[in-house]
Amino acid sequence: MSRPQPEPVQVVKQRRDAALRALVSGVPYITYLGIQFDRRGDELTAVLPFDEKLIGNPMLPAIHGGVTAAFLEVAAIIELSWSVLWHEMEQGRLDPAQIEAHLPRLPKTIDFTVDYLRSGLPRDAYARARVNRSGRRYASVHVEAWQDNRLRPFAQATGHFLMPTRNG
Repeated sequence: MSRPQPEPVQVVKQRRDAALRALVSGVPYITYLGIQFDRRGDELTAVLPFDEKLIGNPMLPAIHGGVTAAFLEVAAIIELSWSVLWHEMEQGRLDPAQIEAHLPRLPKTIDFTVDYLRSGLPRDAYARARVNRSGRRYASVHVEAWQDNRLRPFAQATGHFLMPTRNG
């Protein structure tokens, strides 16, 4: 009794990267802000590269609070959607050739509370979200953003989301 050969690591990596690209490219605001995602296994880090258009107070200068909130919310929504997509890919319920046609709809924000801990400096920012609870209808996510030191976040947020129904 022989087992089928596992897929080469590069093929799996390319499929996962393509799925993440497809998920992110569906949101024009992510492109406008320049948010990127660094994927290591199933863990995502959102990256907000510095751009002058992100400055809200040129006297400090500091990243605009609305940009900070949007960055945190995008990180939370993409992490939540990625966790659903990852599970379906790993369970074999999602045909790799059909990923773009079967992307999950994005969760809808019920509420989103941001804590501004310090000014966001004019440099790259990073964020990681942690899904606290995810069910068929509701999810809770916590997200933190930092710049130079992950142990010194400049903002954090908690969001509650309405999960989309999946057809399939």
